[in-house]
Amino acid sequence: MGVSTSSPKSSKKGPGKSGIAVVTVDYPPVNALPVDGWFALADAVRTAGRDPDVRCVVLAAEGRGFNAGVDIKEIQAQGRSALVGVNRGCFEAFAAVYECEVPVVAAVQGFCLGGGIGLVGNADVIVASEDATFGLPELDRGALGAATHLARLVPQHLMRALYYTSRTATAAELHAHGSVWRVVPRAELLPSALELAAEIAAKDGELIRLAKSAINGIDPVDVHRSYRFEQGFTFEADVSGVADRVRDTFGTSARKGA
Repeated sequence: MGVSTSSPKSSKKGPGKSGIAVVTVDYPPVNALPVDGWFALADAVRTAGRDPDVRCVVLAAEGRGFNAGVDIKEIQAQGRSALVGVNRGCFEAFAAVYECEVPVVAAVQGFCLGGGIGLVGNADVIVASEDATFGLPELDRGALGAATHLARLVPQHLMRALYYTSRTATAAELHAHGSVWRVVPRAELLPSALELAAEIAAKDGELIRLAKSAINGIDPVDVHRSYRFEQGFTFEADVSGVADRVRDTFGTSARKGA
């Protein structure tokens, strides 16, 4: 359980010389990450990107779904300290993916929710299984955030509709919008992501790093500042009591009105 890094073998370049690092998240049962999990993920991605032998990182997950966001139970148990911790942890993990010195390919299966959207929205390429779904259930969980990253996956008005309703979009729908590279059967997910990563990793290592920096430099939105702005409203919801009111209904059929 936790975050691990591995290197697939390459028959062309010899064992361990594929130029690919696979960072895998495994937090049963649903990959809802605790505070330390977000920081561990950030450290793993940054470390992989700094490795001069790595030219592409694949971000993957074990289990039914790619990511279910933050551990709501941890926040309920520890209160404001956990909220501050998870805000900082998510910021670091999302930033690590965006700032990774080499391209990041996200291999997404099952549910990709909340913090998962922050990760894939900041990734360079997404490969998804046919059963993958993407969404921000934040309003149902007493939080706000990652609209910055959802807006990188779908058009503006669809982003707003998904955000306000907490609905999800399928991998096929995101593929139609051009934000998912390929949609494949679940069994083919990691092989397909590795195939794409191998194509990227075949490029010159120094040049691919320059390319990543250049592309980030022309982004029209500063994802760090934009996401940090959103997080301020999550904290406002918490100190005003709105977040607790909504979180108290998490996991139940009852929903209290505002």
